[in-house]
Amino acid sequence: MDIISLLSQPWHWSISGLMIAGVMFLLLYFGGAFGVSSNLRVMCSLAGAGKRTEFFRFDWKSQIWNLIFILGAVIGGYIASHYLASPDPVIISEATQNHLSSIGITTPQSLSQGTGYVPHEIFTLTGEHSLRNWLMLIIGGFLIGFGTRWAGGCTSGHAISGLANLQLPSLIAVIGFFIGGLLVTWIVLPLILS
Repeated sequence: MDIISLLSQPWHWSISGLMIAGVMFLLLYFGGAFGVSSNLRVMCSLAGAGKRTEFFRFDWKSQIWNLIFILGAVIGGYIASHYLASPDPVIISEATQNHLSSIGITTPQSLSQGTGYVPHEIFTLTGEHSLRNWLMLIIGGFLIGFGTRWAGGCTSGHAISGLANLQLPSLIAVIGFFIGGLLVTWIVLPLILS
């Protein structure tokens, strides 16, 4: 088996867990804190927002490593999706497919129908449901941005870095993320799609 075939196969979830744990041990050792949303503050500071707002006046140079991490994630995601993607659609359990079907979301059965990560019924921005989808994405994006600022970090920052540092506010935030996700998945999304 060549390296491309090996990399494009689905890997066991524990490998990701071990890699995330390794990154967290390195960050803890070197005194860093992981979080994706903090990069927005760094980029705003780089653009000169500190001249107008106190929040953006900080030592952004100490966070350059985090910008490089995000750049690496974007490049890695591009490479993985364009050159290392599995030729098969995502395998979704039959129970999940039945539930999604009951609320009007189809799951792809072939690669030509899509890979299964982003349902066309929600993310298509043209056609019959385009206004609904635009509103869902705009309102959802606003709520994510507002919630991230209000919670003092994003899901990755709290769930990975905050919990690794044994921070009680991060545990509370993660519990809130899960409750919110369950409510939207089981109550709000079916209402919107019906």
